[in-house]
Amino acid sequence: MTNNKKIDTALKYNKTSKMNKNFMYQDLKRSNCYNCDFSKSNFNFTSLRGAHFKSCNFYGCTFKSAEFVGSNLKGSRFTKAKFEDTLFEGAKLESVDFTGSTFKNVIFVNTDLSKASNLNYKEDEVRIYDEMPEIEISDNLKNAIGKAMENNYVKKSRTLDTKDGGINTISIMILLEEFREKRLIEGLGILSEKVDKDFCTLSYIIKSLQSYKDKGIL
Repeated sequence: MTNNKKIDTALKYNKTSKMNKNFMYQDLKRSNCYNCDFSKSNFNFTSLRGAHFKSCNFYGCTFKSAEFVGSNLKGSRFTKAKFEDTLFEGAKLESVDFTGSTFKNVIFVNTDLSKASNLNYKEDEVRIYDEMPEIEISDNLKNAIGKAMENNYVKKSRTLDTKDGGINTISIMILLEEFREKRLIEGLGILSEKVDKDFCTLSYIIKSLQSYKDKGIL
């Protein structure tokens, strides 16, 4: 008999030390942690969608291709943290300290940066949008996105759509920077047939399409 019970991978810690841990590729959505020390931990390719990390210490942590969507990070410290290809969407940064943090190709969407402190970056390292950007999407690409989301795992990931059911233009913008439109359309078609497991960040789709390309099927 198949066990379809969903596994809860959210972190729920209170005043706990979790230093030097590897959370890579984990789905940490709706995690709830208070006053915890995650120093030197690896959060690469991790989803922190809807997570609450209040007054936590992320000293020296890495967040490559991590996604802070609707995350509440109030009072947390990201001293000397490394952000690369990271997405902050609708994140709450009240009293968040970014002293000594580094940024590379980081995107902030609908996120009030004025409430954070010591947030220093070069203009070419960060893109800031007050709201989801509007981009031109062809009918063929729209159809390909729709086909991809017919796959339950793609739909469940919430990487290609928004909470109101629209197309996630940030995700499509990123994908179009990685792949030409024709190849992206073909790749999403292959993706709809091949994905057979849970995933939680857009980086999985990018890696999948790249692997199809490397194998010569795209």
